[in-house]
Amino acid sequence: MALTATIYSFETQIADVDRAVYETVSLRMARQPSETADYMLTRLLAYCLEYTEGIAFTEGVAAGDDPAVLVRDLTGRLRTWIEVGLPDADRIHRASKRADRMAIYTHRDVSRVLAELNGKKIHRAAEIPVFEFGRGFVEDVASRLDRRAGIAVSVTERQLYLDINGESFQTVITEHHFA
Repeated sequence: MALTATIYSFETQIADVDRAVYETVSLRMARQPSETADYMLTRLLAYCLEYTEGIAFTEGVAAGDDPAVLVRDLTGRLRTWIEVGLPDADRIHRASKRADRMAIYTHRDVSRVLAELNGKKIHRAAEIPVFEFGRGFVEDVASRLDRRAGIAVSVTERQLYLDINGESFQTVITEHHFA
């Protein structure tokens, strides 16, 4: 018998001062059996940090050729492709050609991500940001994430403040680029 995804529900307040985005959204995420808590949390954070009209989760690690998160305009055109973790160079290359913008959010060691991808054939590589959270942040928060939670995400000057059911966390979001 195949395992099924576990549904997580989050009442989420987003206050991104850097981008002047202020929204309250009800989010439902499917966590696939093969998806780690760290990956799922990074996917949730990427969604909140990239929040705009047309943003959507895909099936995460089970999404096949789709990214973890994507943004489409009203015509259905793919505007932003958002990867999580350590995607391979071929995948990034193809995605960068398909979407107007691409970003990577990683819960892994960013030096490993960059070393793995630097020098590889990637379309518009210099334009692709790779975002990293402070060491240990994702692991710490992911270990405390319940299937139902009230979440507040605040960003100012790339400092991330996260509140989950009254417990507060903070980290710096660092942007890197390929060499």
